[in-house]
Amino acid sequence: MGCGKHNNNFSSENCVCEVVRAIKDIQDNAIQPEECTECTSCFTEPLGSMVSPTRRDPVDTRVFVLSTADGTPFHAFLTDECDACVSIFFRVEEVFDNCCATLRVLVPGHRDNNGQFAPINLVSSGDKCCIDLKKVCQVDRFRATRDCITVDLSCFCAVQCIADVNLGICN
Repeated sequence: MGCGKHNNNFSSENCVCEVVRAIKDIQDNAIQPEECTECTSCFTEPLGSMVSPTRRDPVDTRVFVLSTADGTPFHAFLTDECDACVSIFFRVEEVFDNCCATLRVLVPGHRDNNGQFAPINLVSSGDKCCIDLKKVCQVDRFRATRDCITVDLSCFCAVQCIADVNLGICN
């Protein structure tokens, strides 16, 4: 079963669709974890189970990345950020019409020397289109944007959950 292709021996649903739909359900039913889960995956419940079991901050988002057929991370443009112009990190907002989704684009960042959020520009320094994977490894914080993108989930081959975070989406 390849990307976006269905084999009659398997489910008619694309696995990326199923995972993103599960992430949406987990976000919608966010509660604080009571115990540690040994193995984390996109299906780990409840929301917050991917963070340290000693952390008691409320979380409202499971951050994830999508990969295209050639294995490269899918990216979207940010319209309201000066320091970061693209991101590969998303929050699912809605899943509809079988395998389409609205994704909120998240600003990748890290904690600066003053403990403040500092955006990371993921684009390679000499390139205008390629993601610098070394910069991706520096990301440990996320900030929500007003930028959303609608995607056909059947076009992706992989989804990887990164972290459970509190973005203050409903605040």
